[in-house]
Amino acid sequence: MEEPGIIQPAHNQNAAKTTAWTSQDTTWMLSLFGTAVGAGILFLPINAGINGFWPLVLMTLLIGPMTYLSHRGLSRFVCSSSIKNSDITQVVKEHFGEGAGKAITLLYFLAIYPIVLIYGVGITNTVASFLSNQLGTTPPPRWLLSGILIAAMMAVMLAGERVMLRVTQWLVYPLVAILIFMSLYLIPNWNLSGLGTLPSGGDFFVTVWLTIPVLVFSFNHSPAISQFAVSLKRDHGDGASAKADVILRNTTLMLVSFVMLFVFSCVLALTPEQLLEAKGQNLPILSYLANVYDSGFVSYFGPLVAFVAIVSSFFGHYMGASEGLKGMVRNLLQSQGRSVHTGKVNRFTIAFMFLTTWVVAIINPNILSLIETLSGPVIAAILYLMPMYAIHKVPALAPYRGRASNVFVTVAGLVAMSAILYGLFG
Repeated sequence: MEEPGIIQPAHNQNAAKTTAWTSQDTTWMLSLFGTAVGAGILFLPINAGINGFWPLVLMTLLIGPMTYLSHRGLSRFVCSSSIKNSDITQVVKEHFGEGAGKAITLLYFLAIYPIVLIYGVGITNTVASFLSNQLGTTPPPRWLLSGILIAAMMAVMLAGERVMLRVTQWLVYPLVAILIFMSLYLIPNWNLSGLGTLPSGGDFFVTVWLTIPVLVFSFNHSPAISQFAVSLKRDHGDGASAKADVILRNTTLMLVSFVMLFVFSCVLALTPEQLLEAKGQNLPILSYLANVYDSGFVSYFGPLVAFVAIVSSFFGHYMGASEGLKGMVRNLLQSQGRSVHTGKVNRFTIAFMFLTTWVVAIINPNILSLIETLSGPVIAAILYLMPMYAIHKVPALAPYRGRASNVFVTVAGLVAMSAILYGLFG
């Protein structure tokens, strides 16, 4: 069955044509880009830039290979299944057994669910700041504003996948355009005096180490990889992995080019003290820029970019988290010998996702702390480490063994996960 809202290319048996670029590939590239560009992107300049320019340069050199190789590994893992239309949890069951399948379903949920909570906080703070600072009005009570915003985003999801895909694709184009324009608009405000200041060796590498979980989070589009790989397996058969490699490579180039230009522009336009202030206010970088720059363009388009980025990425992450929760509920009911009523499971999932996201948005925890100590490390486990383990254990993935890229991805994943120890005990 074809996915609603996506034009499916004709099945192509010619391996030579597998890597030829099509309009469907562009659709996937934009969808993956939209999934990745969310709250993490808008908070990345804050953490990445607090300690100066040069650590950011090293991060830029690292994040391209990290993003491409990790997502390539996950797509290859899903494509390795011999079962038609099997998603990531089914592939885990096929290769590692029923118990591992349940464990990965839980881990997958834990990797994505906190991001949904982060978006609930981020969208509330962005709109409240816009109403207060740009429109000069008093925002509604936080419990009411957050409830309205979260309910509105969920309403798009509940309207159906076709509506969600159309809204997401509609949002990506202006998001890319405004991101580029904002990056260029800030250039006259760049302060290059900090380029001559190099942190000490210890501070330099500690800065990079602590920022890697935010990088992992900011460039993560793993919630869409399972569906992405399933679609390519259906359309390209044995050529699915090769096709995925091409699309993921171009997605990574698009992400690194646009996002890091934006990050560099924001970091050079603000002082480290201002970045610390933005972190303390728990605001996306563009909402903070709108508050400190005497510019109508930044004041109104900055919060708009933040709003669009969060909403476009919320959809993909909500879908992944809700599917993971449904899978866990079904597994629990089946293990107890109880019948599974799809309608009841769906209603429970909707209620759980709304209420928990709403409560966290009201509490307003520090978003960067959530990213550093939970989302980044958990995402690293499933995105970086699991596929590398599978390459060494699964016969179908044997052709990918013995490569330096496997070592690089494994080390990057372990470094990202180690940040949770600093967050808990540092």
